[in-house]
Amino acid sequence: MRSLSILGSTGSIGLSTLDVVRQHPEKFSISGLAAGKDVTRLAEQIREFQPAVVSVMDSDAAKKLHTLLGDNKTNILYGIEGATAVATVEEADMVVSAIVGAAGLIPTVSAIKAGKHIALANKETLVVAGELVSDLVKKHKVELLPVDSEHSAIFQSLQGHRKDDVVRIILTASGGPFRNTPAEELKHVGLQQALKHPQWTMGAKITIDSATMMNKGLEVIEAHWLFSMPADKIGVLVHPQSIIHSMVEYIDGCVMAQLGTPDMRAPIAYALAWPERCESGIPKLDLAKIGTLTFEEPDMERFPALRLAFDALKAGKTYPAVLNAANEIAVAAFLDKKIRFIEIAETVDKTMQTHVPYTPVELDDYLQADRWARDTAKKLIA
Repeated sequence: MRSLSILGSTGSIGLSTLDVVRQHPEKFSISGLAAGKDVTRLAEQIREFQPAVVSVMDSDAAKKLHTLLGDNKTNILYGIEGATAVATVEEADMVVSAIVGAAGLIPTVSAIKAGKHIALANKETLVVAGELVSDLVKKHKVELLPVDSEHSAIFQSLQGHRKDDVVRIILTASGGPFRNTPAEELKHVGLQQALKHPQWTMGAKITIDSATMMNKGLEVIEAHWLFSMPADKIGVLVHPQSIIHSMVEYIDGCVMAQLGTPDMRAPIAYALAWPERCESGIPKLDLAKIGTLTFEEPDMERFPALRLAFDALKAGKTYPAVLNAANEIAVAAFLDKKIRFIEIAETVDKTMQTHVPYTPVELDDYLQADRWARDTAKKLIA
């Protein structure tokens, strides 16, 4: 049996992970859960899965959770220290890293140092500190298994093949809600329009990232570190049906692809059970019913966030950390209706132009770049 700690248990990935666990009580158990402020849902999860330790965002949320649980003996912590305790709890074999944003970096690094295998749904961990995390994974001899559907597809399409035979990896993108929206109309996009993703059900931040295509840009950087591929061997294709989750092209002209119903339980189940497979609970794929699969090149001019991500990857140093942090601040400002949709990418661009890059060595170096970018982006927005 594999024991899991889940960072981000009340978010969409966390809920899907627990659904897979619920289907396989003989395979998986829960040692720890970390959440934000949704203490009502977390209390329900604690009653069902009986973890040894849980964590919430702050002391106020911890007090509310204590009240809801009454005499329950689960250890309740909070803050970054609490999330780190959940990530390193002794009983856990694997940590599902699904906290949104750079907040997941420190607990994930701590889990790796504690010898835990990582099922990674928090792409920002590799975007912000890819070299550091990759080195730690090798040093501590743990598995880093992708949960994002695109990276899981690439991981599966690489199995049984030589890396030297790869021409390129191809990430697919749905194109988001504005795939066919004229560039001029993007100036007038409203919040509710941006939150209507055509294929996936996700949290607000990731949904907005999908609308700007920054999500795909972050996935490009993540793919670079996961698969040791340079930027010029990573491609992106818009695939509105979201059936082919990504592809790998080989030197003989063959392309390996992984197909499936767009449901995150499939890549989660693959990561949890690897190297085996287990039932995920998703609907079976009916290609005859779908009928047609289409592809198109992404419009880098209409969606500059994707171009900025490629630029950050090629420039290296602290640029990816700055890209991510500025984007998090800009998306939060858009969600608060402080800036327009098109100003998300503009804020990131201006922050990157202002940055003086340096070569990070320690974790604090990455965190310093992250803090600088957040402060700079906030000033630009103000």
